[in-house]
Amino acid sequence: MEDGRETAAMREQKRKDRQIALENTDSDIGLCGWILVLFSILLTLLTLPLSIWMCIKIVKEYERAIIFRLGRILRGGAKGPGLFFILPCTDSFINVDMRTITFDIPPQEVLTKDSVTVSVDGVVYYRVQNATLAVANITNADAATRLLAQTTLRNVLGTKNLSEILSDREEIAHSMQSSLDDATDDWGIKVERVEIKDVKLPLQLQRAMAAEAEATREARAKVIAAEGEMNASRALKEASLVIAESPSALQLRYLQTLNTIAAEKNSTIIFPLPIDMMQSFMKN
Repeated sequence: MEDGRETAAMREQKRKDRQIALENTDSDIGLCGWILVLFSILLTLLTLPLSIWMCIKIVKEYERAIIFRLGRILRGGAKGPGLFFILPCTDSFINVDMRTITFDIPPQEVLTKDSVTVSVDGVVYYRVQNATLAVANITNADAATRLLAQTTLRNVLGTKNLSEILSDREEIAHSMQSSLDDATDDWGIKVERVEIKDVKLPLQLQRAMAAEAEATREARAKVIAAEGEMNASRALKEASLVIAESPSALQLRYLQTLNTIAAEKNSTIIFPLPIDMMQSFMKN
C-alpha cells in the first residue's frame, strides 16, 4: 500500500514538473519574438476600440483555454472560466472541454486463457484533468484513449479464463481502469470508471453450457427426491412405532382420514373395519 502511494506521489510530482516546464517557455521567444509582441500591442492600441473585439475571449465554466504566444504556451497555464485577453497577431488559443466524456468500447474478439473465443464490449468514463498536458503532449487525446481502451480490454481478458470473465467483472473493470489511468497520466487524462457491458459466447458453447447446467439441476433434483423419500420412510417408521404402542391411535387415524375425505365433497364412502375383527375371521 505504501509503495502504491509513493508511486502515485511520484507520478503526480512528475506531471507537475512537466506542466511547469511547458508553462515557463514564453521567456524563450527571443529578441525577434519580443519585437513582434510589442508591435502587436502597439497595433492593438492604435486600432482601439475595434481591436477590443478580437482581443477579449470568453471561456465557459466547463472549458479551459490554452494560449499559445508565437507557438509557445503562455505562462500561467490554462485560462478560464470567464474572460481572458489575447494579442490578435501573435496569440492563438485552444479550448479544452473538462467535462466527463463517455464512449463505448466496440465488441472485441478475445481468446481467453483456456482457448475460448468470446466477444466483449464495455464503456469508459474519463475526463481531462490537466488541459495543458492534454494539448501539448498528444495530438488527439480522445482518439488515443479510445484506441488504448480497446487494446487494454484485449490484453486484460487474454490473461483470464472464461469462468473468471463471467464471474469477476468488477475485478476486470478495476484492473482496466488502473492500466488506462497509468497509461493516460502523461496526457492529462483521468479515467474515472470502466464497466464491462456484455460477454457474448459462441452459440455452440451456449448450448453446451445450458446442457451442463440442466444435467446438474436434474442430478440435484434426484438427490433431493431420494433424501426426501429416505426422511419420509424414517418418519413412517417412527409413526408406526407410536401407533403400535397405543391401539386406539389407529382408530383415531381412521376417523381423521374420513374427515379429510368428507371435506372434499365426493361420493366415496369408506367404512373402516377393525383389524382385530378381520384377524378373528381369518383364524376361523
